[in-house]
Amino acid sequence: MKTAILAILLFCIMIFPHELGHFIAAKRLGVKVNEFAFGMGPAIWKKQRGETLHSIRLFPIGGFCAMEGEDEDSDEPRAFSNKKPWQKIVILAAGSFMNVLCAVLILSLVVGIIGFTTTKIDQVSENSPAYEAGLMSGDEIKNINGTDTNDWTDVSEAIVASGGEAVSITVERNGEESSVTLVPKAEEDGRYVIGITSAISHNPFRAVAEGAKATWNMTVTMFDTLGQLFTGKVGADNLSGPVGMVQMVSETSRYGFWYYGFLTALICLNLAIINMLPLPALDGGRIIFVIYTMITGKKVSQKVEGTIHFVGLALLFTLMIYVTFNDVTRIFGS
Repeated sequence: MKTAILAILLFCIMIFPHELGHFIAAKRLGVKVNEFAFGMGPAIWKKQRGETLHSIRLFPIGGFCAMEGEDEDSDEPRAFSNKKPWQKIVILAAGSFMNVLCAVLILSLVVGIIGFTTTKIDQVSENSPAYEAGLMSGDEIKNINGTDTNDWTDVSEAIVASGGEAVSITVERNGEESSVTLVPKAEEDGRYVIGITSAISHNPFRAVAEGAKATWNMTVTMFDTLGQLFTGKVGADNLSGPVGMVQMVSETSRYGFWYYGFLTALICLNLAIINMLPLPALDGGRIIFVIYTMITGKKVSQKVEGTIHFVGLALLFTLMIYVTFNDVTRIFGS
């Protein structure tokens, strides 16, 4: 039951903000929105607000934003099909933007609550090189061997890279800087340490910065993976669909809410990137048609564009069936 609830929540966080992005952008740019819905399937609640029908549907897995003239030509001046190309692009890209924003917010929340390391010393082990050199809890490490330390990773890497040779560490204590020289000692695993731990910070502004940084790192990794997928270095067998995501939710929930948070952010970001690919049926594919119109001055008929998107959607469903089959085979075959 817990897995089912978390899986539904995951799909809602993935899809609903995406559609909300389209809705907000469409409204701001004067597009007539016929219906904005939370969930899919039969409506269990409806309320007309102005020209837009707001609804809650039976299955809480996403939602949709039905714009006038989105899939067909319309005589309505405020129809999506009659808007300027740049306005269409903004509306189409707004969904993925909201997914990226969700990823940043989720990661910022997770990082802010868990906390993150700083260059400030928390504890100093007795009889350690740092203890004997006079380093104290609360000292902030400014640089090692003249190289600035911006985070705890810089500190750790500098100590390990010393190879047991003496290092000069500059710290700030009570607003004044001073330097000490010490010799790191080797642990049983061969790593060099000086006997200090990092103080943990929960600063909300730094948490947002760390969340944005983590989102960027995830994005780079995803583009690298996509490149490997298109070049054949990674096969389609390694892809996961809804069934695989439910399994991942089940596995991560065992380790705590924060692992689930990282998974949710990862999948939100994945949806944003995939949806912006220049493929039919995706927002990225629709943007390509808009750009074509901007460059050539010729508008592709809604019938032709609709047919291309339909074929693309059919191919995506075929891929989804294949991926789901692989997910089921992996789960029950292992």
